[in-house]
Amino acid sequence: MNKAALAQYFILGLPYAMAVVFVLGLFFRGVIYFTVRRHEWFAIEFEKRVNRYMHAEVPGKVKDVSFYVLSKRMLERTYYEIFEVRDRMKRRKPDSVMATSDRVFLIRQGCAWLVKDILKQLKFLKWTEGTPKLINITKATFQHNPCFNRVFGIFPMSGLNDLISLLPGLFVIGGILGTFIGIAGGLQELGTMNMQDLEGTKNIMDRFLHEISFAMGTSIAGIVFSLLSHITNTMFSPDRSYVAMVDRFESALDQLWYRADNNDYPDHEKPFDEHRDAVEALAEDALNKEIGKAPTVQRGA
Repeated sequence: MNKAALAQYFILGLPYAMAVVFVLGLFFRGVIYFTVRRHEWFAIEFEKRVNRYMHAEVPGKVKDVSFYVLSKRMLERTYYEIFEVRDRMKRRKPDSVMATSDRVFLIRQGCAWLVKDILKQLKFLKWTEGTPKLINITKATFQHNPCFNRVFGIFPMSGLNDLISLLPGLFVIGGILGTFIGIAGGLQELGTMNMQDLEGTKNIMDRFLHEISFAMGTSIAGIVFSLLSHITNTMFSPDRSYVAMVDRFESALDQLWYRADNNDYPDHEKPFDEHRDAVEALAEDALNKEIGKAPTVQRGA
């Protein structure tokens, strides 16, 4: 197979290759966007519960509130409540398997890891009158989450997201490359023209113009796929969701810090248990509130 035939096959298959790459890029962009939105979903639910708690509080009524204990109760309540309905359905189906979203996107595992890691860092904060750098703790916790920072738990999300962001430019370059290869192949054939053979020259020129017009199609395809990639990358941008997620979570922690009086760690404090039944945990929390022994309002209670 000569070089002209190889160039012809390359130009012919290039638009289809671009289409396959575009579909794969769109798929993984959607997966990344959905995974980051699961981050943001937990941050939104946590912020809602913190706001409700702060709205119900009366300044100065309850003293000696621990920031760690208060944050732990809010995070636990968020975790248990958002999975409460799912746990109820599992009890009705003793043979139920892991939810598809948990199996594919590791949502519940990621939320559990997030709660445990943030509490591990909050536990050793030194109490001061000023606000600590909770934004750094929040960013580090989200960035180091192994469940949310890998697509399907395999592919690194940041590297894959950067590669998808390069696709619009790569499509344009690929289209131009295909056009240049087509023109180069046509120019080689022009060198075989015999100006005394008018019929042969006309045939060569016709083939050259046909190849050039066909090669230009790769540039058109590259521009079209580049435009579509720009649109999808803008519509499903995980960067905006990530910034909003970090701001929400850090803002909620700031409110709890302002409400707290210290950052003491009670000796009897139990570690967070992500495998505990959600309904049981919430029922115990409600009972503790009723009898006035909830650790969320008294240190060491």
